[in-house]
Amino acid sequence: MALSRVRRRIVAAGLPVAVLVAMAGLSGTANALSTDVVISGVYGGGGNSGAVFKNDYIELANLSGSPVDVTGWSVQYASAAGAVFQMTTLSGSIPAHGKYLVQQAAGAGGTVSLPTPDATGSIPMSGTSGVVALSTAAIPLVGCGISCATAPNVKDLVGYGATANVETLAAPGLSNTTANARTGAMIDTDNNSVDFSSGVPKATNSAGVTVSAGDPGDPGDPTPGTTRIHDIQGAGRISPIVGQSVTNVPGIVTAVRVTGNSRGYWFQDPTADADPLTSEGLFVFTGSTTPAVAVGDSVLATGRVTEFRPAAGAQSLTEIGGPVNTIKLTSGNALPAAVPVVFPDAYTKSGSLEAQPLEPSSYVLDWLETYEGTRVTVVQDTRLVSPVNTEFGELWVTLKPNQNRSPRGGTVYKSYDDQNSGRLMIQALLGAPAANVGSTLAGGTTGVIDYQSFGGYVLQATQLGAITEGGLKKQKVLPPKKTGDLSVATYNVENLAFTNPDSKFAKLAQAVVTNLGSPDILALEEIQDNNGATNDGTVASDQTVAKFVAAIQAAGGPAYASRSINPNNGTDGGEPGGNIRQVFLFNPARTTFVDRPGGDANTAVSVVRARPTSNQVSLSVSPGRIDPGSDAWASSRKPLVGEFLFDGNKQLFVIANHFNSKGGDQPLSAAVQPPNRTSEVQRLKQATEVHDFVKDLNEKSAGRARVVVLGDLNDYQFSPSVATLTENGTQLKTLIDTLPAEERYSYIFDGNSQVLDHIAVSPAIKGYSYGVVHINAEFSDQASDHDPQIVRILTGCDTDPLPTRCLPGSPVVDVP
Repeated sequence: MALSRVRRRIVAAGLPVAVLVAMAGLSGTANALSTDVVISGVYGGGGNSGAVFKNDYIELANLSGSPVDVTGWSVQYASAAGAVFQMTTLSGSIPAHGKYLVQQAAGAGGTVSLPTPDATGSIPMSGTSGVVALSTAAIPLVGCGISCATAPNVKDLVGYGATANVETLAAPGLSNTTANARTGAMIDTDNNSVDFSSGVPKATNSAGVTVSAGDPGDPGDPTPGTTRIHDIQGAGRISPIVGQSVTNVPGIVTAVRVTGNSRGYWFQDPTADADPLTSEGLFVFTGSTTPAVAVGDSVLATGRVTEFRPAAGAQSLTEIGGPVNTIKLTSGNALPAAVPVVFPDAYTKSGSLEAQPLEPSSYVLDWLETYEGTRVTVVQDTRLVSPVNTEFGELWVTLKPNQNRSPRGGTVYKSYDDQNSGRLMIQALLGAPAANVGSTLAGGTTGVIDYQSFGGYVLQATQLGAITEGGLKKQKVLPPKKTGDLSVATYNVENLAFTNPDSKFAKLAQAVVTNLGSPDILALEEIQDNNGATNDGTVASDQTVAKFVAAIQAAGGPAYASRSINPNNGTDGGEPGGNIRQVFLFNPARTTFVDRPGGDANTAVSVVRARPTSNQVSLSVSPGRIDPGSDAWASSRKPLVGEFLFDGNKQLFVIANHFNSKGGDQPLSAAVQPPNRTSEVQRLKQATEVHDFVKDLNEKSAGRARVVVLGDLNDYQFSPSVATLTENGTQLKTLIDTLPAEERYSYIFDGNSQVLDHIAVSPAIKGYSYGVVHINAEFSDQASDHDPQIVRILTGCDTDPLPTRCLPGSPVVDVP
C-alpha cells in the first residue's frame, strides 16, 4: 500500500502516520502519543471569587474502545514554576470512550458541586497557571525540571498559562470562570497549545454524569447572540477568535453527519456580510454524539471556536467544538442558495498559506478555503478520475476535463509542480454507487465544503448527480511470439494473508492467469505471514504462498514454485503482525531458479566473480537480501534478490523491492507549500543501496549482467529516489518512461493517476516489450489497489542493430 489512509478524526485507533512522524522530532513531548487515556480537562479556579464550581478538578478521557484500569496510576500537580509535585492516587477503571473525574481542593466560594468524583484529592491548583501530569505509577515526579513530559511513567502532561513545563507549548492560561478542555476529537498531538482551548468549566465522571458551570445559550434563552458565522470564519484561514467561546450563533442547518467519531452538522447564515472572503458556513462538531438536528432547521449553536488540524502539516478546519449546545428554533426552512464551484487556473501559491491573504480568484486552495463550510454545487457534468469507493461514498472528479487526461479517463500526475488543479473530492453523505474511472457524474451535485485528513478539501454531498458508467475495460497481456521470450511481472497483492477469504485469492489468481498471462517470473509484494495481522511472532508465509499457488492452478495457471526469505518478526513495517515481504513465484517449466544456500533475514547478499579476472558473476546466496542491517531498511522491506536461468541457460538477476511508504508526507493541500516529503529521505537511502548493488553487478560483469529491478518503489518516475536508483538511466532504464506521458501510472491517489510501481532493466537487456496492466486502480471492484506491470525479455535480441521484433513495444491490450 502506498499510503496510510487515515480517515477523518482518529480516536481509538491512534494518530495519523503524519502526526506520529512529525512529532517524533519534537523536544519536550511526552514519551508516547497517548492513544487511550489522556488528560481531557483542567480547572483550578474552584471555590474562588466568581467561580460556580466549589472544587478544582482534573478530568481524564479514555479514547479507546475498551475499559482501561487505572488502579495504581496517579494524577500529579505542580505550580507553574514549581519543582515539587503533589499526587492523588487513582483506582478503578475508565469506561470505553468514557471519562474519569478527579476532584481536588475546595475554596470558600462557589455554589455548584462537581459530579460524584471517581477519585478525590486535596491539591489546591492554581486558577491561572500550573502543570498537571498523568502517571502510570503512584510515584511522585522528582528532578524532571521543565521536562517532566518525558519523565518515566508519564502518560500525558498539560502545562497551562505561564509555565515552561509543557508538551511543546502551553495550553491557555485560565481564570476562576474558565477551564481547559481537550479540543476536537481529543487527539493527543503532544502540543498543549493545539490540544486544549479554554472555556466554561464542564466536568464528567465515569458514570457519564456531566455538570456545567453554566453553559451560555441555555435552552431557555433562545436569543441569538452577537457573533455570526462570518465573524468566526474571518477573512483568512485561521479564525480571528479561535479558542474563544461563542453563544447562540444563528444559522440554517445545511448538512448533517451521523456516522463515525466526527459527527456534527454544518449550518449557514442566510444573510451574508459584505466581505467576499468570509465564509458564511461552519461545522459544529459533536464527536460520537449524533446531533439532534435536520437539514432546514434554524438553530443557535454555542461552544468553543477551534481549529481542527487532522494531520501534522495539513490545513485546519474552523469549527465550533468543545461542549456544544444547540437550540432548535424552527424546521423546514429554505436553504441558502448554493454557490457554483468554479476553480481558477492555479492550484496554490507557495509559502505558509495561513500567513497570506486569501486570493480565491487565483488559487484553487484559496477558493475552497473561502467557501469552507458553505453550501456549493457542481453545475456542469464532470468525469470521474477515481473509482467510487463505495465503503465511504467517495469519488474524485475533474472540473477541467482536458487537464493531463489519460486515454482511459483519468488525470495523470506528471510532476511536483502540476498538482492537477481541476480535481475535486466528493463524499456522498448518503452513499454512492460503484463506478469506474471515465464515468460521468451529472451536474447538480450539491453539498458543503469540508476539510479532512483523507483528501483535504472535500465536498460533502447531500445531493449526488446521476453517474453514467463510461465502459472502461480491464486489460490483458498478449501471448508471447516466441517460446524463448521470458515474461517477468510485479504485483502488489495488498496484504495477502492465509486468513484472507478464498474469494480474494481467487480474484488475484484469476488476474495472474487471465490478465497477466501466467508470467514466467512473478514478484509479489505484501505477502503476509500465515496468520496475517495476528501479532504472535509468526513469520513464516508458506501457507499463504501455497494457498495462492493453488488458487492460480485452479484458475488454469501453472504449478508455480516459490522462493522468499522470512523477515525477523516486526522489523519490516506494514500492518502490525503481518510481517509483509516480497516473494518470487516462477514457472519451473519455463525458468530455473539457481539456489545458493545461506540466505536468511540477516545475511547480506553480494556479487561474486567466478575468478578474480572473470566477467562471469553470481550471487553469494540465492535468494538473498540486500544489506539487511543497513538503517536504510529500518521498519521497511528488504529487497529480495534471486538468480534465474532461461532460454538456454541465460542468466538473469531479479531484485524485488517494496520501498518505504509515503506515510508521513504532507498532503498536496498542506498548510505550507510545497508540501514536505519527509518519507523521501529513507527512500533515497534505499535507492542508493539497490543502485550500488546493481552497479556492482554491472561492473563485475563488464556490463553483461541481465538485471531486472522491479516492485513497489512507492515513488514517482520523476522523483529523486528513482533518479538515484537508476543513476539517471546509466545503470538502469525505467520502463515506465518508455510509455507516452499520459499512460504513465499504476495507482490512483487523491484523484491523481500516478506511478508507484516500476520495472527497470540493465543495459544488457536490449530487446523487450513492456506495459502496465490496468485491472485494479481505475475500478471500484479491485483485487488490489495497485495495477501489475510486466516486461517480456525477447529472445534473439543480443545483436546490434536490433531486429525489428526487438524494438520496444507493449504486449498489453484491452480485454474484449
